[in-house]
Amino acid sequence: MPAKRTPSANETRAWQRMLSGRRLDLLDPSPMDVEIEDIAHGLARVARWNGQTIGDHAFSVAQHSVVVEQICAALEPKLTPAQRLTALLHDAPEYVVGDMISPFKAVLGGDYKAVEARLERAIHLRFGLVAATPVKLKKLIKRADHICAWFEATQLAGFKPAEANRFFGKPPANVDLTLAPEPTSIAQDTFLTRHAELIEAMDKAAA
Repeated sequence: MPAKRTPSANETRAWQRMLSGRRLDLLDPSPMDVEIEDIAHGLARVARWNGQTIGDHAFSVAQHSVVVEQICAALEPKLTPAQRLTALLHDAPEYVVGDMISPFKAVLGGDYKAVEARLERAIHLRFGLVAATPVKLKKLIKRADHICAWFEATQLAGFKPAEANRFFGKPPANVDLTLAPEPTSIAQDTFLTRHAELIEAMDKAAA
């Protein structure tokens, strides 16, 4: 394997130093520089809806991710631990790039998606998942993501149900969520705990 190129002093910095001490290269992210503690720390501090939600705390991407994984399991009870971990990590790249609202992603176009895809690949490989999410599972996660977004929109972000229906689709009648933003420390610990549970379940399934 060729040695990793060291950028010159004149080049624009394209890496981020994490609290773990890792330097994550956004142009060529390595799975070896991905730590779950960094992901949980970052996602618990990234606000959904650009922070435009009610309450004393932001509704974080970490909290959203745990809910989406639960919805996926409710929609498809036979998911494997690896598939459920994929759902939990579906927004993990946002610990680096933040949670950009959909209209801004549309403005940025393909470059943003390319960076996000490279990060997702590194994250997946770090935790023993397939590099790219299979299409069927990706569709399930997207459906769960829209369901969660509907409840976030109507309960936390000031949307009327009819408006949320237009953007996210009406959720199934058998899915009912009550969401309340959690303090950062709780969202972070809950995400870490769920990740550890799924890693343990994956190890048992592989034994």
